[in-house]
Amino acid sequence: MDAQGRGQAGDDNVDPADQWVFDPNTGNYELRLDPAGQAPARPSDRRAPGSRRAARKPGGEVADTDTRPLPAQGGRRGGRGADEAEERPPGGRAARRSGSRSAAASASVAGPASRRKRKPKPSGRKKALYWTAGVVGFVLVAGCGGAFYLYQQLNGNINKVDVGVENDAVSDGPVNVLIIGTDARSGKGNSGYGDAGSVGHADTTLLMHISKDRSNATALSIPRDMITDIPDCPTKQKDGSRKTIPGEHGVRFNTSLGQEGRDPGCTWRTVEKLTGLKIDHFMMADFNAVKELSTAVDGVEVCAAKDLNDPKSHLRLKAGRHTVKGEQALAFVRTRHAIGFGSDLDRIKMQQQFLSSLIRKLKSDAFSSPSKLYAVSQAATKALTVDTGIGSASKLLDFGQDLKRVNIDKITFATVPVLDNPNDKATVILDKGKADPLFAMVRADHALAKGKKGKGKKAPVSKAPPGLVRVDVTNGGGPIGSAQETVDWLQNSKGARLSTNAGNAPAKLSATRLEYAPNQADQAATLADWMGLSKSALKKSSQNAGDRVPMKLILGKDFTAPGTPIAAPTELPDNVQNVNADDKNVCAK
Repeated sequence: MDAQGRGQAGDDNVDPADQWVFDPNTGNYELRLDPAGQAPARPSDRRAPGSRRAARKPGGEVADTDTRPLPAQGGRRGGRGADEAEERPPGGRAARRSGSRSAAASASVAGPASRRKRKPKPSGRKKALYWTAGVVGFVLVAGCGGAFYLYQQLNGNINKVDVGVENDAVSDGPVNVLIIGTDARSGKGNSGYGDAGSVGHADTTLLMHISKDRSNATALSIPRDMITDIPDCPTKQKDGSRKTIPGEHGVRFNTSLGQEGRDPGCTWRTVEKLTGLKIDHFMMADFNAVKELSTAVDGVEVCAAKDLNDPKSHLRLKAGRHTVKGEQALAFVRTRHAIGFGSDLDRIKMQQQFLSSLIRKLKSDAFSSPSKLYAVSQAATKALTVDTGIGSASKLLDFGQDLKRVNIDKITFATVPVLDNPNDKATVILDKGKADPLFAMVRADHALAKGKKGKGKKAPVSKAPPGLVRVDVTNGGGPIGSAQETVDWLQNSKGARLSTNAGNAPAKLSATRLEYAPNQADQAATLADWMGLSKSALKKSSQNAGDRVPMKLILGKDFTAPGTPIAAPTELPDNVQNVNADDKNVCAK
């Protein structure tokens, strides 16, 4: 008898491995919670002599019904069940007769036996990808998530931290998940990595944004050596009390975790301050996550454009494609001295390549067998520490189900833009000129992934020269003096000499608006480009305007200053490093 209860009589002690059945229609394994080939029995049937639980071999020995072979087709029904097709020991027919008489007697009381077909089992096929941050939810959903026994086993694997914020696992709006890889040396197999005696840092950090309509996702890699400010953060102590860790200014981003007693909630608050995005959940893993997950999926394909030999990470790869797992997979994501300029920014590219390939592997192969599904589930949950909002297998399942519509070709990895720090060559500083538009894109829920160009796309409107842009500017909700400040900017910086301050608007507006006539479309295009106005801010009238009639620009509450885009951009700033998760041609070089 094994740990799963194999060999024990009773429907409640079926070996979980026997509950997986291959469905030839979908090409996947499915989980059947009732014994194979048998519909759930009524209570009276379970007590009937001659039932499956009471089937005996010659000599009175109870037959081991839990170790029978699985049928070739799951859920097969009809005049002769799969069980009746099996070879039975002598005396089995008499036992069946006895069971039939008992069942008939029960039916005379309980009514005629139901002939309703069993409800269709949930399919194991999931065509959409659950991004890597939701890998646990992904494996649970793809494994027919009603498996209670799987919940029970995986629940005990998950560690959670109370960061003082507990959001629902499922949200109606966009979702932001903070993914932290720590270099702590604690944990089995981690003693050879990281800094000796260190409590760990935020060594690898990604902010995963999933759009409101679940059509796309963006993963922002945050450089660990970026100089930033860490805000005050409340932490929960072992005795249940709260302690606020003082913030710091001008320190490395990776010190937001571990140092001075900071927990993942401190990294959470640091990223919120940096990006302006509200975080919903976090997931944290150590070195073992890469080793165990890559092993569970039988390796992850990576590509090297040249021979790689990094004595620091111990990675040695010839140029070409390789499948890495375990220690070699970890060496790949830790490598930086053998590529590019040997910086952490180069290592981020390696990590993005690895994660993209892991996502593709999970989608294509992780659920091809029950044993592989189980291995991935165990590896993922053992490696994770999460917030209390998703701190159970069932919550992770809900979380994964919510995100299942994100397709792999709509997942984009991008690195937060930085510049060399003139005061310290070992660190970098935020490139605000590129980072601010990037963060604005994500906050506005704009996709970084580029879709296919649609047919019949309208030609862009030609733009009027600055000297022909005629507009009256009024203040309808911006800071005091905004109208005059905008006119000065238009005239002096853009050459729009025909712009005029028309004072305060008659009513307050929440959003800036530009009103124009059809024959002013070229002027409106020029002004909208200067002001960073979205299409929704443009209001075209039905009739043409006279030659000297100006357009009307009403500054709303969303206006902050001239030159600051009012609407978030829809295109990435130039030279922001990014890669699509479905790109199989990315190679380390």
